[in-house]
Formats: sequence, C-alpha cells, structure tokens
Amino acid sequence: MLQLSDVFRGRNGHRFGGKMTSQTAKVVLSLDAETVSLLKDGVNFKKDPENGKCYIIYKGTEGFKACRNQCKHQGGLFIKDIEDLGGRTVKCTKHNWKLNLSTMKYVNPPDSFLQDELEVEILDDGGLRLVELSPLDPWLADPREPLQLKEGEVKVTYLTHACMELQLGQRRFMFDPWLKGPAFARGWWLLHESPADALDRLCAADLIYISHMHSDHLSYPTLKVLSERRPDAPIYVGDTSRPVFWYLEQSKVQLTNINVVPFGVWQNVDEHLRFMIMMDGVHPEMDTCIIVEYKGHMILNTVDCTRPNGGRLPQNVDLMMSDFAGGASGFPMTFYGGKYSDSWKATFIKNERKKLLNYKAQLVKSLQPKIYCPFAGYFVEAHPSDRYIKETNVKNGADALNAQINNLTSDIKTWTPKPGAVLDLGLALTDPTNSEAITNPPASAKIYKDNWDFDLYVDELNRAISCEIFKHPNWIQFYYTWAGFQNYNLVVRMIETDDNFEPHPLGCDYLVDFLDLSFPTTIPDREHSYLELKNRVGVMRHVVVHGGLWDDLYIGFQNRISRDPDIYHHK
Repeated sequence: MLQLSDVFRGRNGHRFGGKMTSQTAKVVLSLDAETVSLLKDGVNFKKDPENGKCYIIYKGTEGFKACRNQCKHQGGLFIKDIEDLGGRTVKCTKHNWKLNLSTMKYVNPPDSFLQDELEVEILDDGGLRLVELSPLDPWLADPREPLQLKEGEVKVTYLTHACMELQLGQRRFMFDPWLKGPAFARGWWLLHESPADALDRLCAADLIYISHMHSDHLSYPTLKVLSERRPDAPIYVGDTSRPVFWYLEQSKVQLTNINVVPFGVWQNVDEHLRFMIMMDGVHPEMDTCIIVEYKGHMILNTVDCTRPNGGRLPQNVDLMMSDFAGGASGFPMTFYGGKYSDSWKATFIKNERKKLLNYKAQLVKSLQPKIYCPFAGYFVEAHPSDRYIKETNVKNGADALNAQINNLTSDIKTWTPKPGAVLDLGLALTDPTNSEAITNPPASAKIYKDNWDFDLYVDELNRAISCEIFKHPNWIQFYYTWAGFQNYNLVVRMIETDDNFEPHPLGCDYLVDFLDLSFPTTIPDREHSYLELKNRVGVMRHVVVHGGLWDDLYIGFQNRISRDPDIYHHK
C-alpha cells in the first residue's frame, strides 16, 4: 500500500505558476510490527533511538493518534497525567498544561490550543510510521487581507453531484465535471438533472479542477464533449503518484492542456485569484482537495478526502464544501454468506451513516467556516438491475447534515443547493440573513433525473463480451500476468455472470492462486485466504479489454463477494 511519505520521495512532476517549494513529508519515527503489537491502550511514549526525540502515540478504539512530546505553550515535555483515570491526557512538566490525546485539544487551560498531529501510517507488514508535513499550513504563505466583494462579483453555482462553477470576477472555475453518462461502469448515475447549459459552461470555463481519478469526478463521457468542443481547455490536477489522467490515451479523449501542480503551493492565476491543491492523508496517492482564494476570500473544497492535508485545514474560510452521503463502496451491500444478512447490513449501514454524519458535523463546527455546503453525494443506483443496492445502500441527506450542524452552532450559514442554485458570496458575507444572497432555480426547473439512456452505455460495456481476445483459451493467464499481482497467499474464484449474478452462458469460471500466480483446476489443499467473486460479464470483460480498475466492479456494485476468512485484503 502506498504511504504518504512515499508520495513526495523523488517526485518532481511538472510545475505550474511559480517556483515555490512543494510541501514535503518526513518520516520522524518508525516502529516494527512487534513494537506496534506491544503498544498499550491509551498513552504511549516512544523515543527515536537515533536522535533521542520523543513522541506520544495514543491508541484508542478508532486507531492511533500521535504528536511530538512538546507542549505548544512554552515547549515543555509531557508526562502521563496520573489524575486522569481514563488514560487520555498528559500533563506538561513546565506549567501543568494538560492535553487530551484522543481529541488533541488542550483541556487545561480549556479552549486554548490544538496540538499539531503527526500522520500515522500503518504499513503492510503491521509496522507503523509517524509522518510530519512541512509546512503544516501551506495556505499561510503570502497571506492576503480580504477585500470587500461587490454584489455579483463572486457567484457559486451548483450543477450536479461534485460539480460546482465558481465565478470569480471575470474568470470561471469549474470543479469535477460529471455531467453525463454513468460512473463506475454502470453502477452510479446522476441523481440531479444539471442545468441545460451545464456543458456549455464547462466548455467556456477558464480553469477546471479534477480532484482524483474516480469516474464520478473524472468523467470521460463528459470530457469527450469538452475534447470535441475545446480540447485546449486548461485542466488542473494534483501531483498524485497515481496520475489522475492515467487512462487518457486509452480513452481516446483528446485533451491538450492538462497541468499537474505540486501540493501545498499557491498557483497564481491573476492579481486577485490563486488556488492551492493539497493531498489526502489517508489516500495521498490518489485523493486531493483544493483552496481557491479570490481577493483574500477563501473557498475550501475537501471533495472526497478522508483526512485532507493530514487533518490540518484553514479555519474561518468564507465557504467550505465537502462530501456527506456515504455509500460509496461495495461493502457491505455486495457481500453474501456468513454474517451478511439483510438485517446485519441494514444495522451496519445505519451505524456507519451516523458516524459519518457526526464526523462531518464536528469537522465543520471545528473549522467554523462562514458558510458550509454539503455536495458530492448526489448519485443513485438507478439501473433496474441494481434495485437491491438502491434499497439497501441508504445514504445521508444533505439537509440532515446541515440540521445537525445548525444544532451544534448558530455561527455557520448552511446551504443545501438544488441544481442551478446560485450563492452570491459577497451578499452572503455582508448579511447572512439576506434572502437575495441565494437564487434558487425556477419552480419549473427539473431537479431529479428520470432518464439515463441506460441502453447506450450498458450496450457499450456488453460489446466487450464477444471481443476477439476472449476466444483465446489463454486470455486468463495473459491478463493476470499482465496485471502482475502475486506473492500473496490468496486464492480467488472468478465467476462471470449475467445481471442477476447467475453464471453467464458465455462466461468463464476459474481459479487464480496469487501465491505463485497459477491457475489451478481445484482449490489448493494448503491453508490460504479465499475470495469468491461473481462479476457481471460485460463489466468484467470491459475492464479486462481496457486495462481498467476493479473499482468499476467493486465501487460500482457490479459483483457479489464472499470471503473466507472474513477479512479485508488491503493489498
């Protein structure tokens, strides 16, 4: 598994808009698997044997948190707080300041500081690394005082899902345009009907930001339209180790102005407008987020990041946007056998949904943006063959999240936009109660899609079933050898199925032993992990022919999965 510290190692990328040094990540402490297994619940003090620097690792029910053993007040060392029976706090030896490690907040004196966290990376072998970003707060470089915004000078228009258009003075900035077609093969479809001129807006945009490679953000059906009408439209992506446009050549979409920018560096567009792309702490190889600043006013879009910028984000931005819905995974809806009854799934999904809602609400409360908008969760499992997923995969509502935020604090204006709704940022900042700050679409506007052209896209996938390569008896060996994954004690049974996950008459049923990358006719006798995957044949073969990601199968709900033992194989 790629780690945060690997993302920066020896990776220069090509730069855009300045010569400032990219944000870096440094490993400050490494622990082997045996040492990690000996960490006790609660507070652990660990010293780097090479330089003697001390770190604190807190082991809780939800994993690890870590920081330097240094008080933010005057740099004193912490010791365990013997008065804390819960085992969560440490006490500074200088002035008795106390830090709650489970929240990284100072509790004595209360509401004083937040401790700077280190990123905790769990390695494939069970070891652990502590990683420090530098600088922690890259947006503080070259600070600008906010200037007064005129009415109509900054407008934010919600189009659909994660696609927003920002009008910033005379320039237009578009985020994550998924405006047509499905995502993840045929599993996700747009819930909202975007405005009729959405594709025209995309093709006229001055800047386009694409956060990551997932097809609900990087939509090739949408970008095909852009390439036909304006192939030189300027597109900006972060310098992720898994390139956002890895599939561009294979897609046949012709885009000629893709700019890869370094993390944590302001990209100056003009006198008043700049932006900065930052990486995710959990998936640094793929996910990014963005800060856009115009005349000193910041707009923060964390998109799908699990822990954007390692958990360090600017406070009191003018507008914050983030995902909210959940349900963007095949687990547990696509799993069968063992504990995976409908009732178990319903309970699990309800609990996960609640945890996500609480996390997002607390995050927004802690950052105190002036305005908050949940988005990037408006997809639906619309195809009739996925009715079970649609009914099982219950998601959070944007209104529910905003209501929870409003219960926690009255200082944040929340916005749940409909497609085509416009926020005038200048008006909203001057008077949050001003009803003219938000323009909703006309009452006659269509909000929800009811036609997705299923056949157009599903037929394209199913054409792969009869592709010439599958007439060759050795295509299976060729494909998995090309993929190159091996030396892992896992046996997978692959069953190609129809839409109902019954064996397809033209489908294959075969075993892959990833220990030595062999293809046995019977399950090996040795002890090993076992996965049984039932994949819809059209999607599976389309993925094979085009060298695509299995995300289309898993995140797109296009398979059914059974595993023994019931453990997650993160490799």
